[in-house]
Amino acid sequence: MANYIVAAIEDWNKLYFDELSINQKGSWHFSSTPVELVKLLKALTPKYIFFCHWHWIVPKEIVNRFECVCFHMTDLPFGRGGSPLQNLIVRGHKETMLTALRMEEGVDTGPIYFKKPLSLKGSADEIYNRASALSCDMIADFVKDRPSPVPQCGDVVNFNRRTPDLSLIPLGLSLEKVYDYIRMLDAPGYPKAFIETKEYRLEFDNAEYIGDKLTAKVSFIKKED
Repeated sequence: MANYIVAAIEDWNKLYFDELSINQKGSWHFSSTPVELVKLLKALTPKYIFFCHWHWIVPKEIVNRFECVCFHMTDLPFGRGGSPLQNLIVRGHKETMLTALRMEEGVDTGPIYFKKPLSLKGSADEIYNRASALSCDMIADFVKDRPSPVPQCGDVVNFNRRTPDLSLIPLGLSLEKVYDYIRMLDAPGYPKAFIETKEYRLEFDNAEYIGDKLTAKVSFIKKED
């Protein structure tokens, strides 16, 4: 019986994994931390390791030994690098491709198995959930069809990982762009979009933009003296 590992963070990925593993042949295992992953690899030899939403660099010893499949939220080679969702929305993209690629030592440079379209509508939380569901569908197709990867082609565009200070909402944006700024950071574990006054940091989430009206939940956080 073939072994498969899905490596991902966040509770929503575990829920989608549970549904996936019930309906697939083989022995399926889930890892949410590098320590758990190493422990699994000491106990079994997986046919594939699928990285759906992972915050850590995978050691080259693992990448070179196993067939590691990464799901990246851009139409590679466009958008290699960190914070793909935020970088796409800031650039005005409404849709993207979820790319399944074979991992190698370079960041997002590996050959491509296949891609599927992904909407960027809604909050970051909604988009990540949508991407997780699509990743599981792609994993099911992957295990059934066993595609061979082909080298990336096209112009390379690199993304830089965003830092918390970049969550400050810039001045002079249209309401639609402010909405984009709030929604692209509205997910667990991400620094909320914010503005600052002399005394407070105002953080925004749960934004809605209908017609010419933008509403959002705001939290006032007192600055330290």
